[in-house]
Amino acid sequence: MKSHLQAAVIGGGVVGASVLYHLAKLGWREVGLFERSELTAGSTWHAAGGMHTMNADPYVAKLQGYTINLYRTLEQESGQSCGIHQTGGLLLASDPARLDYIRAVHAKGKVLGLELELVDAAEVKRRLPIAEVGDILGALYDPLDGHVDPSGVTNAYAKAARSFGAEVYRHTPVEELTQNADGSWNVVTPNGTVVAEHVVNCGGLWAREVGALVGHSVPILPMEHQYILTDEIPEVASSPSEIIHAVDFKGESYMRQEGKGLLLGTYEAEGTPWSLNGTPRDFGHELLPSDLDRIIDRMETAYRRYPCLAEAGIKKIVNGPFAFAGDGNPLLGPVPGYRNYWIAAGVMAGFSQGGGVGLSLAQWMIDGEAETNTLAMDVARYGDFANRRFTMLKVKENYGRRFSITFPNEELPAARPLRTTPAYPRLKQLGAVMGAQFGTEYPLWYAPAGTAPVETPSFRRSNAFQPVAEECRAVRERAGILEISAYGKHEVSGPGAAAFLDRLFANRLPEVGRIALTPMLSEKGRLVGDLTVARLAEDRFFLVGSGGAEVYHQRWFHRHLPETGVTCRAVTRQWVGFNLAGPQARQVLQSLTDEDLGGNAFPFLAVREMALGLVPARVGRISFTGELGFEIYVAPEYQNTLLEMLLEAGKAVDARPIGIRALQSLRVEKGFGGWTREYSPAHLPFEAGLGRFVKLDKGEFIGRAAAAAERQAGPARKLSLFEIAATDADLWGDEPLLEEGRCVGFVTSGAYGHSVGKSLALGYLPAALAEPGRRFVTDSLGSAVTATVLAEPPYDPSGARMRG
Repeated sequence: MKSHLQAAVIGGGVVGASVLYHLAKLGWREVGLFERSELTAGSTWHAAGGMHTMNADPYVAKLQGYTINLYRTLEQESGQSCGIHQTGGLLLASDPARLDYIRAVHAKGKVLGLELELVDAAEVKRRLPIAEVGDILGALYDPLDGHVDPSGVTNAYAKAARSFGAEVYRHTPVEELTQNADGSWNVVTPNGTVVAEHVVNCGGLWAREVGALVGHSVPILPMEHQYILTDEIPEVASSPSEIIHAVDFKGESYMRQEGKGLLLGTYEAEGTPWSLNGTPRDFGHELLPSDLDRIIDRMETAYRRYPCLAEAGIKKIVNGPFAFAGDGNPLLGPVPGYRNYWIAAGVMAGFSQGGGVGLSLAQWMIDGEAETNTLAMDVARYGDFANRRFTMLKVKENYGRRFSITFPNEELPAARPLRTTPAYPRLKQLGAVMGAQFGTEYPLWYAPAGTAPVETPSFRRSNAFQPVAEECRAVRERAGILEISAYGKHEVSGPGAAAFLDRLFANRLPEVGRIALTPMLSEKGRLVGDLTVARLAEDRFFLVGSGGAEVYHQRWFHRHLPETGVTCRAVTRQWVGFNLAGPQARQVLQSLTDEDLGGNAFPFLAVREMALGLVPARVGRISFTGELGFEIYVAPEYQNTLLEMLLEAGKAVDARPIGIRALQSLRVEKGFGGWTREYSPAHLPFEAGLGRFVKLDKGEFIGRAAAAAERQAGPARKLSLFEIAATDADLWGDEPLLEEGRCVGFVTSGAYGHSVGKSLALGYLPAALAEPGRRFVTDSLGSAVTATVLAEPPYDPSGARMRG
């Protein structure tokens, strides 16, 4: 073994081999893979090897497309066959909801450049003759689907990596990891110790054990997964071409050809966790005892779908463990709280995602950031709430829903409620329908008295439509009270705080008692944050951003934190509160304080610590609704008192509580973007309409050169607001914007604008096409509808109401 490496990759499954390959191919030659046994000796060897492009997140789907297209190149570079069977595949829909789902996936495919095709039952029968199609309403065909040989792919990655200079150390378990003062790691094995500048946990089934070596609790859990291999089936053996891959939503099963028979697998509703307390050290090429009783109901449905199975014997039952994260996506990136320690684990769909995961992580390690948006996979999406019990409950839920539809307005129930604010019981009493973000409950909308606080999952307008309309009306005409406790909050203080933040943020820092909205950029000028910065004193700042990005942003802050002079900490749970917004908001709040809240005394973007009745509060003159508004933060022990005061004072103007769904409608009416949708690492500041907050003349800051280059060249694309000719289904995001049948842009988010009576959406277009009045075609669940570029927001375009 070498004595020094740029990176030590721990784990010899398909993911570890891919990370090794991509690091070496992109230029790091001094890299090594440490495998405790043989390559594939974990989940990889018994995987079905399926590959597909379908994913709820378009950026993950794009990486899956990269993975599939990489296999031919990998064969050429390595001389190793990957066993590619690119048969194409079908998603079968046999009820209206699933038909809506495949229509939505088809629309998303246009954005991604995928050649997906919607087909009817007759075409399904032509392409998949063994299927019974009497109940099929439609299907989605993807020519990229198929399967590969797991062992062949893994060894191809390893062989190609070695050709670029990488090394593979088989039978070399990592027993200890200790960090040196310079951030490098001592990788201790029975065969010697190697000093590595970086360590990557690609442990798969053993990722938890690798994490434990450094004290990192990895939020994944292995689940038992069963599939069957049949004896020879005459209809398969006599087929002139290979049977294509198929997923049947009704039976929640997947099927493909294997030899002259079929491979059939499913995800049972009540999945069985495996090895809750840790994966045995000596586990490897073993399988688990089969238990077909657990999947018999779904197998019966599959046998009705593919009648030829009824006459086929079962040749083999495979039951092996796979490691999942709670939402089914991988855990990827630098582990928060650690230096030079990375993870790529929980990659359940390894032969669809392994290549893209390896590419993204290698880019991140070498260049400081990945080329694509990795938020859906980022390990920082989980916080300290994701303990072993939480992970088990969410993994079981996700496993049982593998081929189920999760509607865009659906909130899943497992491991909830977890974190609640003091006002939670009272908000529920008021009719709140709750969602959860980053483990914290928050109100989505409020059910009217006498109706159940439950929302019907749907791609179309649900039973929340009218209640949300009333909430929007309250904000536009009177006042609304929105709980904002789930927002991510950070405090930065110390003699070096101003200099530290001035380097992080693209906007100028505010004066004491003022608030600034500011982007935070990566070295390449991509958005890594969109925050409000309140300056409470010369050396004390209060930052507010997305709640789901709390750990993500803390990781970024601490990556750049100086060794002395600055304290930076997350304070999301230390500050809870409400947004009070609407034309009567000042009247309501003024009744609770002796402070002068008049427009001149407390102007837009002011911040002040004051007493509201008996409650000490931090109040900012800011609102995301487009109305006159105040963000009010208090310590948790004061939240219920504050709420009751607001409700009581609000009676004078008929104020009412509102939820995030109303905020979504209100902010889209104003053309305000949101984190993860309009603003993300996939976007640059000027194209996102944030250029006015980028002060290139203020001095050096991270991403300044890239931002200056974007401004000089002009943004290639532009965030635009559209009026959508929709009827009963508003856009949710990721729909295409078509001109003359060609996809030229995409929608980022949409909502019905209750105040203006229009269906609206935000999205990106090439800058040259973003002309007011220009019309495009988008897709609303399979129906072509017009999207017209608006010259300005349809509600209060001047912003006078917000600043009044």
